[in-house]
Amino acid sequence: MSSKKTDALLNWLITITAIFGFSLTVIFFALSSVKELSIPEKIQYRNQALTTTAIVFLASAAMFNTYYAARRAQAMQKNAIAAEKNVEIGIQNAKLNQDRLIAERFMGAIAQLGHEKVETRTGAIYALERVAQDFSKEHWTIMEILTAFVRENAPKEQLKAEQQKAEYQEAGYSSRHRGGPRLTQQLEQNLHEELPKIRTDIQAALTVIGRRNILEDPKEQKLDLRNTDIRGADLLRANLQQVDLRGADLSGADLREADLSEADLSGAKLVRSILYETKLLKASLCGANLCWANLNRANLSGANMRSSNLTGASLRVANLQGANLYKANLQQATLKVANLSGAKLFLANLQGAKLGKANLHMTGLIGANLSGANLNGANLSGANLNAAKLHQAEVYFANLSEASLTEADLHQANLIGANLYRATFYQANLTQANLMGANFSEANLSDVKLEGTILTGAKNLELQQIRNALGDRTTRLPDYIEAPTHWRQSG
Repeated sequence: MSSKKTDALLNWLITITAIFGFSLTVIFFALSSVKELSIPEKIQYRNQALTTTAIVFLASAAMFNTYYAARRAQAMQKNAIAAEKNVEIGIQNAKLNQDRLIAERFMGAIAQLGHEKVETRTGAIYALERVAQDFSKEHWTIMEILTAFVRENAPKEQLKAEQQKAEYQEAGYSSRHRGGPRLTQQLEQNLHEELPKIRTDIQAALTVIGRRNILEDPKEQKLDLRNTDIRGADLLRANLQQVDLRGADLSGADLREADLSEADLSGAKLVRSILYETKLLKASLCGANLCWANLNRANLSGANMRSSNLTGASLRVANLQGANLYKANLQQATLKVANLSGAKLFLANLQGAKLGKANLHMTGLIGANLSGANLNGANLSGANLNAAKLHQAEVYFANLSEASLTEADLHQANLIGANLYRATFYQANLTQANLMGANFSEANLSDVKLEGTILTGAKNLELQQIRNALGDRTTRLPDYIEAPTHWRQSG
């Protein structure tokens, strides 16, 4: 009901009430003037007339009060609606101003990215970072702009990429081809080459990308830094989770304590890079070149390092649990106290690798080359070393309980004090190996070659085990075991 209709109705009610009250008053006064009435009756009628008049006026006052209260409430409601509209208009104006401010800052910073002076470009990068921090809607767009800036201004030359690929392919199979030592010398010479200094604006862009708020990153989208030349970059504690770095050159980069979980580094070059305590959980490093990289205490759990080159790399106390290192090159790598439990090292090259006290429980090492490797005190319980090469390997006091070494080559290997409980050596080559003090409890030595093998001081070695093996006069048995009569008498 409109206010005009309300006012008209109220006026009619007031008028009718006044007429009604006035009529009653007149009637009562008229009755009080009748001569036949006694004085008490006249007084009574006059009092009733006054009472009625008072009631009418009080009712009128109440109606007036109610009316004006309703009018005040209506006025307040109108004011509230007007205030709300003003607030909405203010918010819209603020949003328009904000959008205009964003556009101005955004376009101004982007325009300066192409400036000829590096100082101006660097300032523009940090200005974009501030916009990303202040306006979350622009966060991802700005990160994509910065990655595009790096790709455009620091591309890796195609020729270098091809050379890197050829270098990796040769290094990965140096143990199977001639000229391996010569190639290693060439790689060592390349290490002494001075790395170019990264441009200031490129470093600034990488710094901003590395310290972005990852919670603002949209799902199923990755930052693209493929095939970029960012050698020597400072990425200390950088957050590079899920970043696409395929084919990138990060040689000599400082990636200490950085987070590269689930990042794609396939074919990337990380020669001499510092990856101390870096998180590389489930990262892809297929075919990556990590020669002489520092991966001490790095977390590579579940990482895919298939065919990667880790020649001379240091992986002390690194976590490689469940990692895929199929055909990886780990020549001269240091893996002391590393956790390789459940890792896949099939056909891996571990020549001369240092694996002292490493955890290789249930590790797959089928066909792996461990010639000259140091496995002193390592835990190889349940490991699969079938057809593995352990020529001249040092395996002092290692735990090989329940390990499988079928057809493994342990020629001249040193297994002093090793625990061989229930280990399987079927058709393995243990010629000239040193097994002094080793524990042979329930070990399978069927068709094992023991020519020239030292078994003095062996523990729990039984005659039946020796009878199943292949030895000769040069085999040195414990004092309590006589050489089987069917062994060859020459040697």
